[in-house]
Amino acid sequence: MGRHEQREQVFMLLFQIEFHQPEDMPRQMRLFLEGNEAIGSQKNADYIENRCQKVREKIPELDKLIDENTEGWNTTRMGKVELTVLRLAAYEILFDEDIPNSVAIDEAVEIAKKYGQDNSGAFVNAILAKIVKLGD
Repeated sequence: MGRHEQREQVFMLLFQIEFHQPEDMPRQMRLFLEGNEAIGSQKNADYIENRCQKVREKIPELDKLIDENTEGWNTTRMGKVELTVLRLAAYEILFDEDIPNSVAIDEAVEIAKKYGQDNSGAFVNAILAKIVKLGD
């Protein structure tokens, strides 16, 4: 499983946060990881679980940053797909020095196009571009 596939699995797991209570997430994570043949190995499962946990811990900070970089939108009004993609990519941009910002943005746009609405890719790209610009 490559980085792209791992990122997509992290996205799918993070997406579940929007539909479950925080206290239910450890169980939901186990169910997702155990029943998912696409993951393939314990090493991949550990990476996906670890990355999801790290992003979850930063959600308040990430949501604040996302809200500050949108006009006419905030995290409470966004589609769940777009919000999840933005959280994951913003985490990678801010906290993962191993992933170039351009890769984080490209991957986020691809996931948004695959799982979101017609304009999700452009929406995600615009917000992430603003976030990256802040760091320059």
